[in-house]
Amino acid sequence: MTSNQARAAVEAVWRSESARIVGALARYTGDFPLAEDVAQEALAEALVSWSVNGVPAEPVGWLLTAGRRRAIDTFRRHAARDEKYALLARDLSEEQPGVDALFDADAIDDDVLTLMFISCHPVLSKEARIALTLRVVGGMGTEEIAKAFLVPVPTVQARITRAKKTLSAAGIPFAVPETHQLPERLASVLQVVYLIFTEGSFATGGESWMRSELASEARRLARVLVRLAPEPEVFGLLALMELTAARFPARLDSAGRPVLLEDQDRRRWDQSAIRRGRAALATAVGAGRGLGAYGLQASIAECHAVATSVAETDWQRIVILYEALGRLTPSPIIELNRAVAVAMASGPTAGLKLVDELAARGALNGSHLLPAVKGELLARLGRGAEAKEQFVHAVQLCSNAAERATLERKILDLGTS
Repeated sequence: MTSNQARAAVEAVWRSESARIVGALARYTGDFPLAEDVAQEALAEALVSWSVNGVPAEPVGWLLTAGRRRAIDTFRRHAARDEKYALLARDLSEEQPGVDALFDADAIDDDVLTLMFISCHPVLSKEARIALTLRVVGGMGTEEIAKAFLVPVPTVQARITRAKKTLSAAGIPFAVPETHQLPERLASVLQVVYLIFTEGSFATGGESWMRSELASEARRLARVLVRLAPEPEVFGLLALMELTAARFPARLDSAGRPVLLEDQDRRRWDQSAIRRGRAALATAVGAGRGLGAYGLQASIAECHAVATSVAETDWQRIVILYEALGRLTPSPIIELNRAVAVAMASGPTAGLKLVDELAARGALNGSHLLPAVKGELLARLGRGAEAKEQFVHAVQLCSNAAERATLERKILDLGTS
């Protein structure tokens, strides 16, 4: 086997099984940062061994055994200076049960859920939580994460290193949080998965409008989370992702340029994703606790998914849903989206009034979104010169090349008006 083939095999196993491997090692050692380190060392060992000996019959078991041996070596190195490590090294002797004990089928789900809670722990910064989650739960390499978020590889490496040091210094145990901690910690997990999906759906920078692989990873994480923590808001987040991703096939033209909602061929929407999303939303609604922020956003996405056209969309219901969402989680972005819905339901003048109120408050200063929306509403009112001015401002603020090109085409479409 060539080194490239070995690397491909290692990467494939790691991508699908990383959370279970790190989780099993963390349960075994009681030390999450150590588990992640020895898992990475096991990967490096696999790259050499598998290229010489081929992929083992049980690659996950091979990696677990290699990681366990690395952990034992670490504890033995520390044994001379630390009595605690000496006891652990004795308990982790080679005669102890090996892979079977590590890869306890009854504990796997708990391991993965615990790993998600630790990776998304509130003690970490938002950036660190995202990087660590993608690394240890998603199985993404630092280069992939750096590319997805348009940051240098050393920056991602530093975030992951700092995150592990922070978790170690804070003494975060490898355990599912106590009952009273669950709501806050689950909210942190959901926020991280949502942020990953949002960046995949609407890239904040770079050349591409979307990063579908990142959005797909977020959906995979949400599906895992639904199975491990079947709470209504988890189903709400999954519903939002499925219903939003259903439109992905129609969001880019053959040249990779953005296609806005009103111009999309709805026949290309993924009907299977729509069915999955609506089923997840129905589960969230059926819990009878009222929808949270993700469930409300999913309800908005459902309005789009079931409509045959923009004109046939239930814009009045969308306005109401945005009002409820704004009361639950106040945000200028939500207000801007509500203004768009109001414009669709009651005309551009009504929407423009709300946009002007946002601008007067200084909301979204520095963002291209407000002038882009204002330019669109002004164009619909026939105020071409003012619309062009807003679109030019939006272009200056927009950091995504594909979206910037779309705004520039709107300027061209206005001609010399």
